[in-house]
Amino acid sequence: MVYSTVILSITMKKKVLIIGSGLGALATALRLTSKGYEVEVVERYHQAGGRLNLMEKDGFSFDLGPSFFSMSYEFKELFESCGVENPLKIRELNPLYAVHFENRDKPFLIYKDLQKLANEFKGIESSLAEKTEKYLNEAGQLFHDTENIVVNRNFSSKLDYLLQLTKVPVKHGPKMFRSMWSELERNFDSQEVKVIFSLVSFFLGSTPFQTPAVYSLLNYTELKHDGYWNVEGGMYKIVTEIKKILDQRGVKFHFNTNITAIEETNGKLTAAISEEGRKFTGDHIVCNGDAASFRGQVLNRKEFTPQKLDKLEWTLAPFTIYLGVKGKLENLHHHNYFLGNNFKDYADTIFKTSVSPNKPYYYVNVSSRSNPACAPEGHENLFILCPVPDLRYKPDWTDSENLADTIIEDLSKRVGYDIKANTVSRTVLNPIDWQDKFNLYKGSGLGLAHGLNQIGGFRPKNKDEQLSNLYYVGASTVPGTGLPIVVISSRLVTERILQEDGII
Repeated sequence: MVYSTVILSITMKKKVLIIGSGLGALATALRLTSKGYEVEVVERYHQAGGRLNLMEKDGFSFDLGPSFFSMSYEFKELFESCGVENPLKIRELNPLYAVHFENRDKPFLIYKDLQKLANEFKGIESSLAEKTEKYLNEAGQLFHDTENIVVNRNFSSKLDYLLQLTKVPVKHGPKMFRSMWSELERNFDSQEVKVIFSLVSFFLGSTPFQTPAVYSLLNYTELKHDGYWNVEGGMYKIVTEIKKILDQRGVKFHFNTNITAIEETNGKLTAAISEEGRKFTGDHIVCNGDAASFRGQVLNRKEFTPQKLDKLEWTLAPFTIYLGVKGKLENLHHHNYFLGNNFKDYADTIFKTSVSPNKPYYYVNVSSRSNPACAPEGHENLFILCPVPDLRYKPDWTDSENLADTIIEDLSKRVGYDIKANTVSRTVLNPIDWQDKFNLYKGSGLGLAHGLNQIGGFRPKNKDEQLSNLYYVGASTVPGTGLPIVVISSRLVTERILQEDGII
């Protein structure tokens, strides 16, 4: 009897094909193999991870994209729910980051300890600890009142989503209709505090003048709820540790394989076809590519033509520089923002222009501070990110090296160190490179933006409208962008598949 049951379970074992190998794909594969599914993965790039990737060059290693994360408990849930010990060793950032304003010698250090934070702004913002406590308490109530209504659940339709929104306490309603910047203006006086607290909007690939005030909840997650975390050994450890488990479970990976077409029969996707004409099959197919552009570019859906895709709101494109530098840059912390003094004008104009900025705003990560093995002894590795217009607005990037030189020269002046003269390794990636490497629509760094008409049930669904065995996971479907949110996305799409197979 036991033998028959075992044979039955083996013969009934279903296969899932996953297109893409970003964090959403890897987390979904981990969850599905834990439920007994056979999983196969096809990936356009030469190694797993998607934007959460690694570049090794000249003795340095660089996190290609994300350099920290919040909501660390989502990773804990992922491993625990899959019955494996959490292999990640993480450490909390303290301070969270440093913000350098132009013409100010000393950066502001941003701490979760509100008294320490208030001391940073002494003489600039009075009663900052009390104001921040009030602001964060309101943001925290919003976070906890909505996480299980909007974030941690699937929706059967837009109507279902709207009905769920009626369960959100009415007191949060006004935040849906004003911007994050206007919310900050209601709570703080100084330009510096408002600018710094608004930086979380850039994590959504937008600006605080376009981002709804509901995303003040991100200030709560960074300053009070869970903080920011880094992985010992570098962020790519997330990928290597999950892939190690998947390799042990027999998951097959096919790299340098770009899916460009499909075959369908009777409302089911029967094969995903690579550029070379190779066919891949599965009982279920999960797409970790962009959920909107895949529908348009591969499925040829009329609702997602290039003209309609271009009219959607997309997140900012990344312009990234990876430097191996001789010497130690003592004036840099692990995470640093370098800003000018024209924040609103810059935010209002830079992201829809065809011209590179003369005085760019940018972010600098020095991961060798936390992970010395990322650079040879006596050296630092610098990852510089400058958000720029996507390829709809600026298709010509022949000025990439000039923009990189401008940023490096500015950084050198502001930290008092000749970075260019001490550079031993340099790589520049512009939005075209990001588009080509990771199939990012028009180079958009984080997929679809998070305006009110593109959040929750208004994002592309994680179950296809026409093909009953096709699903989506990742930043451009529900619930949205960001590493922990993508981990949640993997949980939601796994629930869909398990429900379809009658397992839950």
